[in-house]
Amino acid sequence: MEFISQWFWFFLLLPIAAVSGWVVGRRGGERHSDNQVSRLSTTYFRGLNYLLNEQPDKAIELFLHIAELDKDTFETQVALGHLFRRRGEVDRAIRLHQALVQRPGLSDQQKVQALLALGEDYMRSGLLDRAETVFSDLVALDLAPLALRHLIGIYQSERDWDKAIENARRYEAATGEPMGKLIAQFECELADRHRAAGDSEAARAAIKRAYEADANSVRAGMLEGRVEVEAGNDPAAIRAFERVARADPDYLPEVLPSLLSCYERDGDATGARAFLAEMCEHYRGIAPVLALTRMVEAEDGVPAARAYLARQLKDRPSVRGEAALIDLTIAENADPLATLHDLKHITDQLLVRNPSYRCKSCGFGARSHHWQCPSCKEWGTIKPLLNYAVV
Repeated sequence: MEFISQWFWFFLLLPIAAVSGWVVGRRGGERHSDNQVSRLSTTYFRGLNYLLNEQPDKAIELFLHIAELDKDTFETQVALGHLFRRRGEVDRAIRLHQALVQRPGLSDQQKVQALLALGEDYMRSGLLDRAETVFSDLVALDLAPLALRHLIGIYQSERDWDKAIENARRYEAATGEPMGKLIAQFECELADRHRAAGDSEAARAAIKRAYEADANSVRAGMLEGRVEVEAGNDPAAIRAFERVARADPDYLPEVLPSLLSCYERDGDATGARAFLAEMCEHYRGIAPVLALTRMVEAEDGVPAARAYLARQLKDRPSVRGEAALIDLTIAENADPLATLHDLKHITDQLLVRNPSYRCKSCGFGARSHHWQCPSCKEWGTIKPLLNYAVV
């Protein structure tokens, strides 16, 4: 972590160093005494040396000194304001950027740059109303698309989803950057709000807009399913939940209990089994297998369910699957030796697939020990997991 922190400061201060170097070069080209140019040059290179030697605190003080020697340079002052803000000296950054905004003779580009910096200062200090005013003025003049991005952030913080959507659309139009997935999330926030208020029609309208923004929105599908369940429309809920599972099978465990309840109320066991069989082909987790095992048990008996689960676990070993297999074996009063063979095979596969060591720094998992982590390159951080022992 210390290594990461050092590089963070390196990249943070590098722009300041570049601006300071430009100041030195500019001053070197003007008519100044050799002593002043030499003093600036010496200060700059000392600061750069501190930066390269991972001594950011000393580098900061020297670059601040250079900036104090050249208060008229706009770029230096903007960079300093950013530095103050990142150091947590937000009040100091606000005063500096306010002075820049009021400075006469700025170009339009410099004015926009100073206003953006000031708005960011206000956001950092929690003065969202002032930040909103600054960014809204810039947007009204069509001067800074970045101001739209900041406004989106403000309206998210205030949970003003209508304004967040409006500004996201304007940002997309101004920059060409797709904003559909974000807009869909905002529409789902509105749908959640309408659903909580009992306004199912408004919720459906927001869900429809979410789909228009992002046709594969998982959240919109889950919300649609819940709205239709509450309305007693199980066939529509089934379509919505199945849409979620097909769009992103990783969310299958989230919707499966509600989906199976809908199938049960609708009396469509055949449809449920067909869907679960389909998911078993596309989803490598154990959830659809266990659900289908329960259906096989209910319709065909415990022996058929145990045989089906044992076959499935050979291809997708799972601790939950092992527990279910043991339960079925006990219920069937079957030959324990055959079940032990199945469990031994499943356990061997789990041991092969699971890591035996993990890096304490970055979480990298490994089957064998490394003194240097292949991922984060730290030394001595990979240790045996607690559930792994050599005897």
